[in-house]
Amino acid sequence: MAELDIDALVFDVLGTLVDEPAGLRAGIRALDPSLDDAGTEPLLLLWQRHIEREQRRVLDGDRPYLAGDALDREAARLVAGAAGVDDPAAVAALALSARRLPPWPDTVAGLARLAERFPLIGLSNASRTALLGLNAHAGLRWHQALSAEDARAYKPDPEVYRLAVTVSGLPPERLLMVAAHAWDLRGAQRLGLHTAYVARPVGDPPTASDRFDLYADGLADLADQLDTRHGRKRSARG
Repeated sequence: MAELDIDALVFDVLGTLVDEPAGLRAGIRALDPSLDDAGTEPLLLLWQRHIEREQRRVLDGDRPYLAGDALDREAARLVAGAAGVDDPAAVAALALSARRLPPWPDTVAGLARLAERFPLIGLSNASRTALLGLNAHAGLRWHQALSAEDARAYKPDPEVYRLAVTVSGLPPERLLMVAAHAWDLRGAQRLGLHTAYVARPVGDPPTASDRFDLYADGLADLADQLDTRHGRKRSARG
């Protein structure tokens, strides 16, 4: 097993540590309690496609930068319109559902375990305000939480990953980017960070051509692998 000499972990949040679709589904059902699964899924897809498309437009320079919570409000208006709801208070509540995302079952305990060994940095496309809300709701433990808003960009723009490099005071190769999205890890690799893929039901799985440093079934597996590699290194140093 190759050595992995790292000093801090950088975590994606949406999808990696919290179940974003579950939280959005709950918000959509609160908007219209009569919706069943068949009615909810197309509205969820409408939300997701809007966010993905508009972030891509920002990255491509086709739209001025707009923070993630503003995009959430746009998505909420689209979804509410498609559901036939025009109550401004209901639309505002739907937009806020993007901050009430449940953690995966292993997230809270996994972060606590990893935090005993490494500084933990959250790095999210969510806005600063949204990130504060979702961290509090999901009980996420950080030593530092960073929003892509500070770079006025979205991952996988390299300037977003550079935020973690700057805040940590470490060279990129001393950081391990952890995500359930292969596209996110590729972006981190381009700046020189090490990478760990964590499998989640809603993630973007690696392709045959991806080469990440670690592949884990969850945060406990990730912690076990890091214990093994770092334990061997410490023993070698005496």
